[in-house]
Amino acid sequence: MPARTPSRHPSPGQPDAAGRTALAVMPLPGLLVLLACALVAWYFTILAAARMPVGPGTMGLGLFGYLVGWELMMSAMMLPALAPLLGVYLRSLRSVPNGWIRTARTVALVAGYLAVWALFGILAYGAAALGGTLAARAPAAAPWVGAVLLAAAGAYQLTPLKNFCLRHCRSPVTLLLHVSGYKGPLRDVRTGIYHGAYCTGCCWGLMLVLIVVGTMNLAWMAVIAAVVLLEKTWRHGVAFSRVVGVCVIVFALVAPFFPELLPGLHLGPVMDPDMDPGMTPDMDPGIDM
Repeated sequence: MPARTPSRHPSPGQPDAAGRTALAVMPLPGLLVLLACALVAWYFTILAAARMPVGPGTMGLGLFGYLVGWELMMSAMMLPALAPLLGVYLRSLRSVPNGWIRTARTVALVAGYLAVWALFGILAYGAAALGGTLAARAPAAAPWVGAVLLAAAGAYQLTPLKNFCLRHCRSPVTLLLHVSGYKGPLRDVRTGIYHGAYCTGCCWGLMLVLIVVGTMNLAWMAVIAAVVLLEKTWRHGVAFSRVVGVCVIVFALVAPFFPELLPGLHLGPVMDPDMDPGMTPDMDPGIDM
């Protein structure tokens, strides 16, 4: 019997035959543009955070304003982790002769991906609003609710569903094989939505952590962005995600005894408990984006 030839494509979440991940083989111009977009998003996120102190609630924003800020944060945090998919996708478009068409199709994929996170932002807005109400009306119970939410997020990191979604995100070749039958002008948007759905399934627990510790908490944003990137691109990302889950569970056990660790559910000593739970003390209650 003739010997089997090795598969040309890596198995989900594994490096290819040359020991490189999809991130490593992304065309340099595409990688630079993606990172530049992420850096611009980080810049404006930092500017926004300077005007919105970390606290419970929706920071005085209406749904539209909150979603704008949420999309800005997702662009900053998630675009670097999109590099593996875009790397393979750009290579699949090499046969398209027109560079403008290739660019438009890539932008359409990113738009579809971010659209999924915008929909998730609606849920995040509701969760943040509930957190503000809970912090104002039941401040003693709020840290314990936060601990339960953190424990749930950490436990999800250890589940087969998390592993399934993460392996999908780590295997862009498998994704492209699935979407190869997409036709029509919206095929690239559909590809972004398809990948975004799996990415949301992979990362929703981490975003729940972000809401509990304060949506505009820059330190936590940086930590979670790094976790997402390592989970999706590091060769040990699957094992790393489990370690993160254990760490979040440990954090959940400690947090109720130090409510200040959960500013998304803690008003703090300088905040007026009679104020609108979606506001922070230095905000004008007349502002509603």
